[in-house]
Amino acid sequence: MTIQIDGSLGEGGGQIVRTALALSVLTGLSVQIDNIRARRRNPGLAPQHLAGIKALAMICAAEVKGASLNSSRVDFAPGAPAQPGDYFFDISQLSGQGSAGAVTLLLQSLLGPLLFAGAESRLTLRGGTHVAWSPPAEYLRDVLLPTLAPTGVDVLWELNAWGFYPVGGGEAQVTIRPVSQPLTPVQLLERGKLEKVIGAGVAAELPAHIAQRISSRATNVLKQAQLPASITPERVKSKGPGAGIFLTAHYENCRAGFSALGKQGKPSDAVADEACEALLTHHIDGAAVDPHLADQILLFLALAAGTSTFRTSQVTQHLITNADVIRAFLPAQIHIDGAEGAPGQVTVAGIGHTSC
Repeated sequence: MTIQIDGSLGEGGGQIVRTALALSVLTGLSVQIDNIRARRRNPGLAPQHLAGIKALAMICAAEVKGASLNSSRVDFAPGAPAQPGDYFFDISQLSGQGSAGAVTLLLQSLLGPLLFAGAESRLTLRGGTHVAWSPPAEYLRDVLLPTLAPTGVDVLWELNAWGFYPVGGGEAQVTIRPVSQPLTPVQLLERGKLEKVIGAGVAAELPAHIAQRISSRATNVLKQAQLPASITPERVKSKGPGAGIFLTAHYENCRAGFSALGKQGKPSDAVADEACEALLTHHIDGAAVDPHLADQILLFLALAAGTSTFRTSQVTQHLITNADVIRAFLPAQIHIDGAEGAPGQVTVAGIGHTSC
């Protein structure tokens, strides 16, 4: 049986490829993805998507057709269940050209299959660690993984080197400990009191005053909003220049993350304001799950044994699309109560997936 996926579905981005291929490995079902990233300015597979396909193929001995840059169609047939082990994945090597493709997105592809592989896996991932349109390393460490921990997901993440777009060159060490039983459902409806907002304004291979200005601006904005904030300036080493801000809101029952990256011609104050405004929008709504976290946890809740419920401050097209892709592979029941762009509540009746 081959699952057919339209890559232009919904938000039409690389998330469709990542989720579909991860589920292909988890279920053993072949998948054909057409119209990959059809609505993007540069449609087809970009280097980071190609790297993800090749990495997944390596862990399950898959037969793959269409795995080339700019390809609009991929046929993927797993040859075996995911195999645990020690892996080194360099996005530039896998894609055949230099790339600051996001290592956090590469891990998103690999995490589900290796979590159920029956033994521990140790990954070295090389590429971009802080790249636009992808979760930064801090988000993975401070928000996503702590949120998934109560389900049974046990992952150690260590950032060895920072890598900004376009140079990349960052590196992360990841240890994925296998689950021995189905994941546990979670309830994320009441976030509780805001305990603190912590974070850093960061500059790499740039003057120190940039990091200082970003962190000072963010501190002032959040304190004016009467939020308990501690934002520090940090200079880091990287193969190329970069700047940004990475904020984590610690509530009694959950966490939420917000970030913004600098670029040439973008004032430091604008970088700080972008992340702070997103945080304040989420905080005012009162929801437990931030908009980016909602779609990132969905696959794991669909695999859990039982019903999970969470409230998000914004139903995104990414969330809606990810739900559609998951439904194509799994009999999980996913109900999204809320319109796109508005707050919503999501209920997921998981299937209780176990190791192969």
